Formats: sequence, C-alpha cells, structure tokens
Amino acid sequence: MTQDSSSGTVVQSRILAGISEGVMLMGFSGKVSFANHRAIEILGIPEEKLIGKPFASLFFEDPENDEFSQAVLDCVYDREKSHDTFVSYKTGDKVYTLRVRSSFYTDGEERTGIIVVFSDMSEIVELRDAVKSMQRIQALNDQLEMRNKLLNETFGRFLSDEIVKKLLDTPDGLKLGGVKRNLTILMSDLRGFTALSERMDAADLITLLNHYLEEMTDAIQSNGGTIIEFIGDGIMAIFGAPEPYEDHASRAVAAALTMQDKMKGVNKWNAERDYPQLEMGIGINTGEVIVGNIGSEKRTKYGVVGMEVNLCGRIESYTVGGQILIPPSTKEAVKEELEIEKEMTVHPKGAKGELVLSQVTGIGAPYGIHIKNESGEPAPLAKPAPVVFYRLDGKHKLEGTNYGGITAVAHDRAMLETATKLEVLDNIQLEAGGDLYCKILEETDGGYLLQYTAVPAGYDKWVQPLK
Repeated sequence: MTQDSSSGTVVQSRILAGISEGVMLMGFSGKVSFANHRAIEILGIPEEKLIGKPFASLFFEDPENDEFSQAVLDCVYDREKSHDTFVSYKTGDKVYTLRVRSSFYTDGEERTGIIVVFSDMSEIVELRDAVKSMQRIQALNDQLEMRNKLLNETFGRFLSDEIVKKLLDTPDGLKLGGVKRNLTILMSDLRGFTALSERMDAADLITLLNHYLEEMTDAIQSNGGTIIEFIGDGIMAIFGAPEPYEDHASRAVAAALTMQDKMKGVNKWNAERDYPQLEMGIGINTGEVIVGNIGSEKRTKYGVVGMEVNLCGRIESYTVGGQILIPPSTKEAVKEELEIEKEMTVHPKGAKGELVLSQVTGIGAPYGIHIKNESGEPAPLAKPAPVVFYRLDGKHKLEGTNYGGITAVAHDRAMLETATKLEVLDNIQLEAGGDLYCKILEETDGGYLLQYTAVPAGYDKWVQPLK
C-alpha cells in the first residue's frame, strides 16, 4: 500500500473501514494510526484508547493476550518480511482464534509502516476441530469394532454368542477377579488317546482331534455351556456361568448325552478316512465354585477353581468309553427324569467318605435324549488265553507282575480270571498284542469284567486265533 497524498489516505481509510476483517495501520514507532470498526470490535478496545497510542502499552496489564501482542510486535520490529500466524485472543467472555498477517505500506519506495490484518478463524477452527473429532471418533469406532471382532473370533470359538456379548457389553467384563457361584462342571476325555497319538501321523492326529472337538463344542454350546479349556483331547466346560441359570445341572447332563450320541457320527467320519475309532468318558459334578477371570494383567482366562472342580476330575477318571457318571449333587439338581443304567460306590481321593456315582443313559422331556450301550457280552473262548498284567496307579505301573487268563472277549470287553485280588474301577495293563489298557467294571463268579480303555495295534492279530 502506497501512502502518497492526504486525499489518497482518506480513500484508503474508507476502503479499509469497510473490510470485514480487522485492519490496523501502524508506524515503525509502534503507534496505531488507524483501526477499522472490525478491529476495534475484535480487540474490545475503544477507538480513543487505541488510535495514536503505542501498541505495546495497550497490553501491559493483559497477560492473557501476550501471544497476540507479541505476534503484532514481531510484525513491527521485523522489517525484512511479512508475517502470517495463528494466535488466540480473549476479550470479555469470548475467545477468538485469529489469523494475523502483515504487509508494509510505503511512501514512494520507502517502507514507512505496516498493515496488520487479523481474521476471525474461530468458526473455521471449530469446524476443523469438529471434523478432526469426527475422524478421531470414527477411528476409535473402527478400533473398537476391530477389537470386538477379534474378541468375538477368539471367544466365539469357545463361548456362545450371548456370553461373548455379555463380556463385551459389561464394563468390568474382562477385569481380573471371581465370584462364588453354584454351577455344574463337565469334564470329558478320550480313552487311550496317548497310545493312539503315538501310532498316528501328526497331521492326521490333529485333523482327527479338531473334528472331534468341533462336534463336542457344538454339543456343549447348544446346551448353554461355556468351554473353559481344551487340554489335549480333554474338555472342561461349565454350565451356569458367566450367564446364570437355574437348570445348569440338567443342561450339563443333556450336553453330555448329546456328546456321547455325536460319537457315532465322529467315528463314522473317522472310518471314512481310515482313522481309528474313539471312545469318550464324561464326568459331571454340581457344587459351589469360584468363577471369573484368572491370571495376570498380561494373560487372563475365564476359569473356575475349587474342590468341586477337583472332584469332577476324579469322577471323570472312573469312567470308561461311552459312560457318563454323575454324583448325588447333580442327580438331585436335575428336575427331569433320568435313566440310570447302574450305580457304583467309589472312594475319591480328597473326598470325605464314599461317593455313589450314577451312570446316566437318558434324560426326559424337554430334552428327550437317550443313548444305548453298544457293548456286548464277552463270548467265551475255547480255552483261557494266558496273560501277564500290571496294576496301575494313574499311568504308572505298580510293582509286581501278575498272571491270569482271558476267558471271554467282546470288541471292547473281556473276562479275566486271576488269583490277584482286584477292585472295581482298578486300572490294569495287559500284554495282549501290545499294551492293552483296561478298567475293572465288576467282579463276577467267572472273574473280572474288563472294559478296554486303550487298544494296541496288534490286538486284533493277538485275539483272532483265540476265537
């Protein structure tokens, strides 16, 4: 801007007065020579206190606007270049976001002062911040959606959709800690899986195991169960948590019966691929446990602990393939009619006194699930087949070699005559085409009825000549 006459200055002042942005003219001495109406409005300083006054003196007692004051003074004292910056300015209760720009006005070719233009950018900045906020919110929503998808994919492979939703919707859903809850625990295990895994190709074994677990998962979740963990071929599930419901014992029994019923389809699928047949035992227990998120801040799992959990494991250990065993606590909690094939008295480690276990083969309406015992009666052999056997404590042989004779066989059972005193539910290992693992089901006048729990690859070759 060139200042070449008084009349020109008047015209220029009139033009500047009509501009919608704040405009001030200042000499290099720092005094304000002109301010348009918009500048006076934004600064909140009366015209008589502004015109002709040193700009710096206007803000001596106004530290809140130091940023604006310094930006204007930078324009005055730096005569080498124009300036363009954004600052905040407060007047009364209003806070502006101002864009402060400067240029020079001249007298001929000589720079004699500066023009300071400040534009109110508050609405634009607010709009920009709003857009940024919306973008940030969208990014957070995308992250939340991705997190929930990951949790759904992770939890959803083990929990029902309702339980996943509860964990995600509850603020403390993933917080460490537990509560006492009366519920029902289910544990299952494949019989002879350790020996089976030693004979199978690793890839085939995993394929077999994954298919089996997929079928069992469906049976558990369709009855409202929560799978706590897979331990190799073993499954641990609970009924009645995280979502509480009164009929947890009935649902657990229904799930167990469904699992055993599904084993026919599992073994048909196995046979089509030349995979071995599988047998599963299931133990169930009902009682008070502590359930919740267990672990550390770095690694957490939804779990359950307590004496009733340990007892469930003991009950499962008494089962043979195809069996479901329940204690009185579960039997009493089930309101529907149960089919009980037989009962047995056991003395579990850690339990007080004896425990009567019931073998369940069916449950009435509304479930209406019934399974059949596929085991046949052992057919007598022409003469006893001599065998050597060992008593087991868990998977370990007890000292001493024992002798006896097999007098009758079925596809999964045999009768054993021996002078060795055995107890019902004892586990033994026979040498019969390899290591044949059995459990004592009952003692009869003809000897001990054995249920095979793991059959060696050479068993068929061993037994065929005996029939």
